[in-house]
Amino acid sequence: MASLEVVLGVVAAVVLLGVLAVRASVRLGLPSLLIYLAIGILLGESVLGIQFSNAPLTESLGLGALVLILTEGGLTTRWETVRPALGLGIVLSTVAVVVSIAVVGVALHLLLDLGWREAFLWGAVLSSTDAAAVFSVLRGVRVRPRLAGALELESGMNDAPVVIAVILLASGESLTWVTPLLVVYELIAGAVIGALLGFGGAWALRRAALPATGLYPLAAIAVCVLAYSAGQLAHASGLLATYVAALVLGNADLPHRGGVRSFAEGLGSLAQIGLFVLLGLYASPPRLLHAVVPAVIVGLVLLLVARPLSVVASALPFRVPWREQAFLSWAGLRGAVPIVLALIALVEGAPSAQALVDVVFMLVVVLTVVQGPTLPWMAQRLGVARPAEPRELSVDAAPLDELNADLLQVRVPVGSQLRGVYLSELRLPHGATVSLVVRDEEAFTPTSETRLRERDQLLVVTTAQARRAAEARIRAVDQRGRLARWHGGRERERGRG
Repeated sequence: MASLEVVLGVVAAVVLLGVLAVRASVRLGLPSLLIYLAIGILLGESVLGIQFSNAPLTESLGLGALVLILTEGGLTTRWETVRPALGLGIVLSTVAVVVSIAVVGVALHLLLDLGWREAFLWGAVLSSTDAAAVFSVLRGVRVRPRLAGALELESGMNDAPVVIAVILLASGESLTWVTPLLVVYELIAGAVIGALLGFGGAWALRRAALPATGLYPLAAIAVCVLAYSAGQLAHASGLLATYVAALVLGNADLPHRGGVRSFAEGLGSLAQIGLFVLLGLYASPPRLLHAVVPAVIVGLVLLLVARPLSVVASALPFRVPWREQAFLSWAGLRGAVPIVLALIALVEGAPSAQALVDVVFMLVVVLTVVQGPTLPWMAQRLGVARPAEPRELSVDAAPLDELNADLLQVRVPVGSQLRGVYLSELRLPHGATVSLVVRDEEAFTPTSETRLRERDQLLVVTTAQARRAAEARIRAVDQRGRLARWHGGRERERGRG
């Protein structure tokens, strides 16, 4: 048993390597998960000699990491982005899963001579797109809002039905007419539990007087993890409950909302690093060599047949143009989730589950190398990319509980319509005022004749009653300039597909 200082030293070194890998992956155009997997393999039995083959522990830690990754995805997803794609995202996470399982199952039954149940199990494991891979890649590929929203929703929600399908197929229990009803119950109940805890948590955090700023992110994360536990204990989908709770919290008027999102991004990155390194540590390179040919066969079926057909079936009711359908088909990235699902099948004792784990591992590597770097090029070729846009206006709020007031910290991004606006033209509602401006690292008290510039930071003191109207007004001027209507309102996104 290694000493504590050795364990902590190795963990710290791995995390630092993982953080540096993000920069390297951006330069190479590859998702960082490949570097994380390589670190795990390097530490493993075939290179540095760390022996690790505990499948149940790997499965449990993998699901725990997935909960944190979904929490990060929900907390950092803007409702304005995904709302127009809500219907398409839900269908992609349900109907597309069923189509993909069916197509892959039939193909593998014919090509690899697998039994029907075993073939459909393989199809279920491979039908889930990976939230970590999709979220990380989409940050570097600017596509139309509807496409980005649909992919984010799909990757955040399709884990839930896929996990249910894998457990049902791997358990060996007979499937009856009641099974689909149980699946529907688990999904609906999971979504309801997540929504209730999300709204309840947002209500409590807005009224809590926590003594430290750093406690708000911890509380938000705890609500999302609690949603997973509550969903599982209610025999519902804990993963869907987690994502819905995080989505609600991330779009609520939370105190220190910017800090909550930043903390969630850091925690999500840590979960990704730990998960992929763990999976690389678990993998056995000698076994992986025998999985290359089956992985190529399965990958071709998945990439060229199953994914396109599932996208076409899902997009048909929404009249999605063929170019967008083609991009959705190519952007169905696989990552750690299929490997974790294969481990669930292994723990459940499914036939040929170890071969499934090895094939999925190789498949994830191959598809990541093929799809990840080509997504920006594909978006350009299909005409679904959008030009670089100004950075989003950042508004962070801190409660002043004893004064029944809020302090808004506003950062004016490059390209904002706030540039050149005099404070007298900002016309904040009664009860709100700009108390301080920080410009070029120097702070000063503004007057009505102070003219805003890009990269200015403003401190706005507002009563609790005027907080919503003040933030709405600032966002309206940011989007439409000094002539924006008094009540602001939401700017309709242009260029939607």
